[in-house]
Formats: sequence, structure tokens, C-alpha cells
Amino acid sequence: MAKFRINWDFIKDIIFGIFTLGVWFLLKTKPGQRKSATREWIDAIIFAVIAATIIRTFFIEAYTIPTPSMEKSLLVGDFLFVSKISYGARIPNTPLSFPFAHHTLPVVGGKSYLEWIKIGYHRLPGFGDVKKGDCVVFNWPAENEGRPVDKKENYIKRCVGVAGDTLEVRQHEVYIDGKQLPSPVNSQSSYHVVTDGTGFSEQAIQRIGLTDGQMISPIEFNFNLTKEAANDLKSFGNVKSVEEISIPPGAYQDFIFPFSQKYNWNVDNFGPIWIPKKGETIKINSENIAMYRKIIGEYEHNNLEEREGKILVNGKETDSYTFKMNYYFMMGDNRHNSADSRFWGFVPEDHVVGKAVFIWMSWDTNGSFLKKIRWGRLFNLVKNK
Repeated sequence: MAKFRINWDFIKDIIFGIFTLGVWFLLKTKPGQRKSATREWIDAIIFAVIAATIIRTFFIEAYTIPTPSMEKSLLVGDFLFVSKISYGARIPNTPLSFPFAHHTLPVVGGKSYLEWIKIGYHRLPGFGDVKKGDCVVFNWPAENEGRPVDKKENYIKRCVGVAGDTLEVRQHEVYIDGKQLPSPVNSQSSYHVVTDGTGFSEQAIQRIGLTDGQMISPIEFNFNLTKEAANDLKSFGNVKSVEEISIPPGAYQDFIFPFSQKYNWNVDNFGPIWIPKKGETIKINSENIAMYRKIIGEYEHNNLEEREGKILVNGKETDSYTFKMNYYFMMGDNRHNSADSRFWGFVPEDHVVGKAVFIWMSWDTNGSFLKKIRWGRLFNLVKNK
């Protein structure tokens, strides 16, 4: 991650803000004046809002799992605490915002922030860097709503490649610098299941955790399963076959990054691809510009032009580029039901929010009464491997 560099204009603004807040505290109550109960409540609420905002901005923030892209490692309805200090908290790009709202005002809608003050990317010192295996919350790089980086939608995926790695996916297994990366313990992939025409009981569904799949015909199903669940399913009396679904190498999918037929990649066979590292210089040309177009033009704020096979950066023709930030490759543990870096490319370091550390609540909307709470998941640490 980038080291924090002092921005003295920003420090000046912070000092002024602290001074202004101090003056307000001094003037709001005259010496010897007794505050009314209403005034005490208002002061307490203001203090609580300020304290909570500081905590969620710089230390720890709650996050909810909304989609099954991390099943069975993280479940829909898991409530997490995300550590901002693990990688160092970001200074907000848009400090003028409504408390506890991300990018949209509650109830009334509309933007929850003002862009009167804009601050560039700065990160406070943290306890470490993003590592392979970490479950990382980040702002979705592919969002095109025109929001500031810190107001883009939050995603959570597992980091499978860091800056400087060469990553490849072969038959949905990840390789880093030619060595296979162990799959997460509870990772899932898609299986084609053929039965004798009879269905699955509620007990069977719970036994192997059938929460993610679809019926193709009265006898055929596609289920997303762990390897353990797939082996268990083979023992069912009504199951005739269980086969893992895999797209063969060379079968081009046009929705896979970098969206070019020069790279015949698909969701199961991807790369090799080098993950950009801050300070590293590479050759760029019309053959590989698809890989780095968004980095150069959008993430690192250059004027990129392509004319008759030539590359121009900020008006100057060039055949090389030096990266300003580190980048990461993120994938969901539910490998066939996850929109991740295979679909939209690298995650810049200025989009990294924090590290998922533990589950404080887990809510099953399909459960009944007390079974709506997944008691066994409460206060579990998130497995970063």
C-alpha cells in the first residue's frame, strides 16, 4: 500500500476545523449557566454522532453480506465488522456527508454528500498490507455512476493476487507465479446434477446446504456446491450423476476482462495476467492497451488517447507507462456465481476500504422464529485463507 504523505493544506484545514469546533464548545454555554434537559440530550446526541462517525471512518465499520458471491465462506445475511486500521484508514474524499449514510440519503433519497470539498487519495498508516487470502471490502471499481471513489458501492471478495503477482486461472483453480494457490476451505463451484425425477427433501437440502442453484428440467439441476457437498450428494439414492461444470480453455467470453478477442479467456480459464505494481514501468502498445486502458485513463487520472496504433498519454506519444498505485485481483469464493476481477479487472489501492475481521450477527431470512438467527456463526472470526 502507498505510504501516507503529509498534505499540509489538508492538515491546515483539519487544524482549522478542530479550532472552530473548540470555539463552538466554549461559546455554546455561558460560565455558571445550567443546561436544560433538552440541551443535555442534544449535546449527547451530537457527541454520539461525532464519536460514531470518527470510529466508523477511521477504525471499524459494520457491513452486511447482500449476495451469495462468497458462499459458503460468508453467507447472505452475515453482519461483519470491517477493520479500517488493518490496511490504514483512508482520509474521506468527500468529508461533507450525512452521518451513517453511504451515498444515498435515507427515506428521501438523493446524494448524501456534498462535493464542495474534495480531497485526493491519502491513507493513514496501518498494521499491514493486503495479503493473498484476505477477505477485503472495497469500492466497486466498475461503477459508472460518477460518484467519488469513497462513495462507490461496497463489495467484498477474497484477494487472490497482489501487486507484482502473475495470476492465472486454469480450470477454475488459481495459480500465482506458476504455483497453485490453495482454494478457500468452503469455496464453491457449479455442478450439473441428474436425478431419477424425484425431488429433494427439506432435510436433504439442509444437510448439504442447497441454497444456490436452479432447476433445468424435472430431472436436471445446476447447484453451486463445495467439493464436500458434491461428494455427499453423489450418495443420494435419487441422484444418478454429479458433474462439475467447467468451460474449456480457449472458449472466449466477451464479458470477461479485458473484453478483447486478443485474449481468449473465460470464467474458468483466465490469464496469465500481471498485476500492476506501484513504481513499475511496462511497455504499452495497441496489443496490450486493453489491459491497462482503465488504469491509465480513469484510476490514475491521465488523458489517454489512441490514434492510428499510437498511444498518447497527456498529449505525448509514449510506448511505456509507470504505475502510480498498487493493484489487486479479487475473486468470490462462489466461483461460478461471483462478479469479480475476472469480469471488471483490477482493484486499485485507493478503492480498498478494509479487512473483514469477524461476524457479529447472522440472519437467515428463510428461517423460522428463533432459527432466523444462525447462532453458530455469531462472533466467528472471518477465515482469511
